Amino acid sequence: MPTETTTETRLLGNYIGGRWVPAGAESSALDVTNPATGEVLARVPLSGAADVGAAVSAAREAFPGWRSRSTIERARWLFRFRQVMEAHQDELARSVTREMGKTLPDARAEVGRAIEMIEAASAVPQTMQGRILENVATAVDTETIRQPVGVCAAIVPFNFPAMVPFWFLPFAIACGNTFILKPSEQVPLTQELVFNLIDDTGGLPDGVVNLVNGSVDVVNGILDHPGIDAVSFVGSAKVAKYVYERSAAAGKRVQALGGAKNFMVVMPDAVIDRTVSNILGSAFGAAGQRCMAGSVVVAVGDAKGPLLEQLKARTEALAVGDGLADGTDVGPVVSTTSRDRILGWIDRGLEEGATMVVDGRSPAADPSGAFVGPTILADVTADMDIAQEEIFGPVLSVIHADSLDEAIDIVNASRYGNGTSIFTESGAAVRRYRHDIEVGMIGVNIGVAAPVAFFPFSGWKGSFFGDLHAHGTDAVEFYTRKKTVTTRWFSGGETGRFFVEHGER
Repeated sequence: MPTETTTETRLLGNYIGGRWVPAGAESSALDVTNPATGEVLARVPLSGAADVGAAVSAAREAFPGWRSRSTIERARWLFRFRQVMEAHQDELARSVTREMGKTLPDARAEVGRAIEMIEAASAVPQTMQGRILENVATAVDTETIRQPVGVCAAIVPFNFPAMVPFWFLPFAIACGNTFILKPSEQVPLTQELVFNLIDDTGGLPDGVVNLVNGSVDVVNGILDHPGIDAVSFVGSAKVAKYVYERSAAAGKRVQALGGAKNFMVVMPDAVIDRTVSNILGSAFGAAGQRCMAGSVVVAVGDAKGPLLEQLKARTEALAVGDGLADGTDVGPVVSTTSRDRILGWIDRGLEEGATMVVDGRSPAADPSGAFVGPTILADVTADMDIAQEEIFGPVLSVIHADSLDEAIDIVNASRYGNGTSIFTESGAAVRRYRHDIEVGMIGVNIGVAAPVAFFPFSGWKGSFFGDLHAHGTDAVEFYTRKKTVTTRWFSGGETGRFFVEHGER
């Protein structure tokens, strides 16, 4: 179990080589707080390069034995672990809410998605299969097989403490790799619980999975360490680009998922009440702290009036408070620092010329918490900063467009390309939108177009750096290397045409 410094405030440890160990003696520590109350939940160590090195050594030592296990044995371990996760689903969800702030129903849905990732990864005996073609030449056969990459690491964000690590961990180890996780230093407690559940499941060799808590030093240690073969990252666009460039320069395989500015286009024929429900969930779920949050509505033609009327009324009815409390619709943002940054963005939008429709700057919630209420700004234009920059909070901007063509131009002008939605009953409009839009994930009458585990999370443009996306079929591609073998047997009496060695006749 993790080490402790006092009975009042635990100091978390790192999970290396199958056991909890303290971070290096030179490490400092940060408070982990409940954003709804300001309560200090634990202390998280800011580990250093030596701690990363210890995790790499454990992972490298475990790799030969783990990659030699049969795929069905690896899959069966995931089956067992899935059952353990499901048995602790409510405990995990409460942990997410306590340290991140989102409402308990939202947290339960997140944990459900994490379990779904394990289910998808457990299909590895099918998804890791290669190809073979007999008689590419006379009595010559060629086959392609998949083998694990080696030691893989993931650096994950604060907004999905349970789900995002599982975009990577189960797929990596299913394919025979060993793994190192760096949770966000803001929300390390859920993954501490997960790794205790891994321990409880049993049967996983020491060093196959490892966890190193920390911040910048751990990130750079992962990017630079020659013993790490592949790096996955989720976070801001600026850091994603940095991770991509530094990892690639070190010769690593890398997938870096960055920021977003997601637009929701509402056509005049949209079913307004259903559309508004989806917009509210997209814009204000998890207090807007999702890379798939819809943060800009583009109202086309006559849709603007009735849409704004319903949005205003229903947004004002949302309850802001502690995510663990019954009846809460919108919880706190992750920290008071984030709260102050978001409030600054609201003021900036008003200075740019936007008009306030719903003001969430002073919500009826605990003033000691990191609360920002749902906010709607209208009369926003596409060139305003609030329409272009990621705010990562419960702030919805409304732009008016005269036509679908204009709406498409507005969306495509963004440097991001993560997710988008269109609300309409017109198949022709949908066909045009999905064909012309420069965004990787599209929802049709769906507010959050995040794909399920067996499809890839396929952001475009400034929202993604790399070639292979997270989870789905791309995960197996990312966590395996292909090896092609061409074979003939001289005892068969044949020499393959086009495969004649130099000097043979």
